[in-house]
Amino acid sequence: MTTLLVIAKEPRPGRVKTRLTPPFTSQQAAALAEAALADTLHAVAATPATRRVLVLDGAPGPWLPPGFDVVAQCAGRLDERLAEAFGRCTGPALLIGMDTPQVTPELLTVDFTGCDAWFGPAEDGGFWALGLACPDPALLRGVPMSTPETGAVQRGRLVAAGLRVRDLPPLRDVDTAPDAQAVAALAPRGRFAARLARCTVAGTPAAGPASPTAGPR
Repeated sequence: MTTLLVIAKEPRPGRVKTRLTPPFTSQQAAALAEAALADTLHAVAATPATRRVLVLDGAPGPWLPPGFDVVAQCAGRLDERLAEAFGRCTGPALLIGMDTPQVTPELLTVDFTGCDAWFGPAEDGGFWALGLACPDPALLRGVPMSTPETGAVQRGRLVAAGLRVRDLPPLRDVDTAPDAQAVAALAPRGRFAARLARCTVAGTPAAGPASPTAGPR
């Protein structure tokens, strides 16, 4: 089976989901990030896997379900941190971020039979998932992150290396207030949707301009 990796930041005010402020406060943005991370981790926990690893910038909290190994992120740019996460794996691995709380165990149950890589494009031009049958950190180092071309460059890197690539469905990342509303509507029974509803009831409008970003967070 596959090692499942989640790369994430500890959901602390002022450190996560800063593009949600405004319209949300930094405390609300952190609460939404915590809910998104919890939904993601519980989906991973329900997915068959050899090992589940949280690659974390910060300290774990009560949002972490049992069954995960926690390792610290290395220093450096995002491409270097993703590469280092894959470099710790000795067999097939699938990595996701904390920005897609609508993810399901069905989406994460990938089979590498007949392919070398799985690629999950994000609607903003980045990617929400990357799976490698034989993890090679060199496939990620140097890929420009947080641009509208991130996903295309990363997928092109896989193809250029001669890998047989299969695509997962595109998903929307939660970066802005409109993203939050759209994603919550896709998973209305999740922790993220419930937290967004509480934030909105508290008097903060879930609206605002969207702008592109890319790459797992």
